[in-house]
Amino acid sequence: MQEEHPQIDLYINTGNDEQNTAIDALEVELVVKNTLQAAGIMQSVMLTLLITDDDTIRDMNNNYRQQDKPTDVLSFPLLDKPLVQAPIDQLWMTQEDEEAETQVAKKASTPVFVTPPELLTNLGDIVISWPAVLRQAAAAGHSPTFELLYLIAHGVLHLIGYDDRNEAGYSAMVHIQQAALEAMGQKA
Repeated sequence: MQEEHPQIDLYINTGNDEQNTAIDALEVELVVKNTLQAAGIMQSVMLTLLITDDDTIRDMNNNYRQQDKPTDVLSFPLLDKPLVQAPIDQLWMTQEDEEAETQVAKKASTPVFVTPPELLTNLGDIVISWPAVLRQAAAAGHSPTFELLYLIAHGVLHLIGYDDRNEAGYSAMVHIQQAALEAMGQKA
């Protein structure tokens, strides 16, 4: 079982000092820890979380995904392959990717770098739009706190390898997100 909380570099810029303080007081580390545990990840990890405005996330979405529109959450995994053990149809690595990686590994003369167990594995970055959190919470009829924690769990799952582009991945992610939040007493 994961002894320590994950290390999270949290950057908040909602444009409102009161909202920044309220978000900073949330149990962000706990939702990340619960999400990782629900997905079977027990090693020590770190990640960066940026909570920002629609303009910033739209710029990032345009730069990295060529979609010139704001979105609710973006994830930027640093891992070369998924950390989570799950069926291939739930992951961002396809069967072809896995086969190509195996072929490259067989041909490579140098070993693949593995993070020593005593060091933190850097999962990557999550960016969340605070205005999207407020809009989506209002539309769904639940609190902004629940929506934010749900999106953080969603981003963490993307960092460790899950993909929601198909029904199998989407269903797995929703199930894990709900379990992580229910473990905290959070319900929609």
